[in-house]
Amino acid sequence: MSKNDHINESILSDEIREHQKENRIDHMTYLPDMEVIDSDVMDRVITAMNEYDYDKYTEKDVIRALNKDSLTPEDFAALLSPAALPHLEEMAQKAQQETRKHFGNSVYMFTPLYIANYCENYCIYCGFNCHNKINRAKLNYEEIEEEMKAIAETGLQEILILTGESKAKSDVKYIGEACKIARKYFKVIGLEVYPMNSDEYHYLHECGVDYVTVFQETYNSDKYETLHLAGHKRIFPYRFNTQERALMGGMRGVAFAALLGLDDFRKDAFATGMHAYLLQRKYPHAEISFSCPRLRPIINNDKINPMDVHEAQLLQVVTAYRLFMPYAGITISTRECARVRDNIVNIAATKISAGVSTGIGSHVEDLEDKGDEQFEISDSRSVEEVYNDLAALHLQPVMSDYIYV
Repeated sequence: MSKNDHINESILSDEIREHQKENRIDHMTYLPDMEVIDSDVMDRVITAMNEYDYDKYTEKDVIRALNKDSLTPEDFAALLSPAALPHLEEMAQKAQQETRKHFGNSVYMFTPLYIANYCENYCIYCGFNCHNKINRAKLNYEEIEEEMKAIAETGLQEILILTGESKAKSDVKYIGEACKIARKYFKVIGLEVYPMNSDEYHYLHECGVDYVTVFQETYNSDKYETLHLAGHKRIFPYRFNTQERALMGGMRGVAFAALLGLDDFRKDAFATGMHAYLLQRKYPHAEISFSCPRLRPIINNDKINPMDVHEAQLLQVVTAYRLFMPYAGITISTRECARVRDNIVNIAATKISAGVSTGIGSHVEDLEDKGDEQFEISDSRSVEEVYNDLAALHLQPVMSDYIYV
């Protein structure tokens, strides 16, 4: 097994064989309820990724990229290559300069709120997957308001609402009502839920949503098929085109991510950057941002870890994103420990979460029927602790810079 086949073969083999026999859904074919849009972005990204040979780049290519003020996709490819690792300090210094130039010392703070963890997908690396024996829960509207009120009392003004990917348990109206409640307490609202059609995104935008985050997980469609054994998420192109449908639905911003460690992280990071780059050119008004998550252990399975994506490689990906797309936001999540997060936010990241729980109903003590967490977090600092640690780094914590008029 190659070094890039990061999921333990013993986990995959029996499950894959069994479920591929049962599940005859073609992972590249849209289901009847899925909107098909006229876009060539996916074909362009996948073609570029398949042609990306990171071993061909040399130190000369890396130095040339570092000496440029504006990077091409070819320069971005060089900075993600193994040849760039010896120049990581230079990349970090230049990335910090670009971050300060465009964002100053500002770092935006937010927290995620999981309102349901029911899921209809079978993704073998996720704690919410439909075959994982965990406690399932869904907050009602009163409980959602209690949670949001408690979060708002910490001073945060941005919230990211999340659910498991179950349209039956968390339909669009339920999510929309949660967003309307959120608008009472927060100035910026993000969504990280199942992919939707553009008309559904339009409805949610009317309910108050500002931006949509979607993890493609891996851009390798063959590996994607082996990791997503059942459910709507199995359909690769529908998930890929989610950000474009969200922009078509009126969303102000979209965020991109691959789950680093599922497959060849260099190719996945390159595809993520190209996906964002092409949509930025197609929709110049869109606010583009990246997340840079690495795999974390999940409940009932402690064998899935980001084997080859170490801290140096994570920093390489983050700084390459910053140098390639200097105006893009970059979020560093609680999947990373406080030390790593503080280091990256001091160099290139512009947004950090705080007071995080990935469980259901975790911000109010007396809520009953709490659901289990999606993954283990590494940074459990409170909002106040993150705020103070940012200030100690001479950074300016920002709760919100957006005002509705």
